[in-house]
Amino acid sequence: QVQLVESGGGSVQAGGSLRLSCAASGDASERKCVAWFRQTPSKQREGVGRIDVDAGSTLYSEPVKGRFTLSRDNAKNTVYLQMNSLKPEDTGVYYCAAASICWSTWTSARLWDYWGQGTQVTVSS
Repeated sequence: QVQLVESGGGSVQAGGSLRLSCAASGDASERKCVAWFRQTPSKQREGVGRIDVDAGSTLYSEPVKGRFTLSRDNAKNTVYLQMNSLKPEDTGVYYCAAASICWSTWTSARLWDYWGQGTQVTVSS
């Protein structure tokens, strides 16, 4: 079993920055890959980015590429999502997710085994 706890959400003006944290615990073999998703009432859960916890390699969705950066601190079992140049369309509830494998189709929410409770990010214009 894996437990994920997100933190760092909040309200910010457009152009600002936030850093989200995803603290993980439990079976390390079940959380080799960690992703961030976001969801708004009008949209399906959307993949934002994923990181291979061992290798540190990252992938991002097109809307956030060049603005968001994933990193990890394995000593703290924590993955970070640094969000810069935030836009109103980045508003949503952000969830971290974990799986034992970094799938090539990582943006599919159904492939992820464990989820955090979510943290709200609100970007005002």
